[in-house]
Amino acid sequence: MAIRRAKQKQQVIEKLSQVAPPGETFMACVHVETGPSPWLNAIFDEIPVVGMVVAFTRRFYFLTLTNTSIVVNSASRWTNRPGDVVAVFPRQAFPASRINRATVWSSMYVEMTPGAKPTRLNIHRYWRDELDQLLGALPQAQIPAQGGAPTGQPQF
Repeated sequence: MAIRRAKQKQQVIEKLSQVAPPGETFMACVHVETGPSPWLNAIFDEIPVVGMVVAFTRRFYFLTLTNTSIVVNSASRWTNRPGDVVAVFPRQAFPASRINRATVWSSMYVEMTPGAKPTRLNIHRYWRDELDQLLGALPQAQIPAQGGAPTGQPQF
């Protein structure tokens, strides 16, 4: 089980190198989880069984920025090892919206399959540098300032 960020990124790159086209360069890797805000876990855990149900409905993914695309692959719930590739998006067409860069838990919504309801992805502060790198590579992304974007700028 990889705990350190460097080891997790190494495992993701090893996994993706097996299926990536020759010459693909891996630039950033971000660990994300789905579901409601992780801040709600404190409330869910107080209600018998609800905390466990919410925990088991969460999915874990790695978003990997390459020189040509953004790759989404699953992560194991128990070991955090990277799994199969779920989706691949060209960098110019990454369907991210409602990006909220918060102090501890940032979030964004990503349309994993075309036409489907966007999935909320929660990103912990531990992955902030990689998240900023990923968002900086997107042509449409403007990382909102801490606590919200300045007046007059669109909020994703």
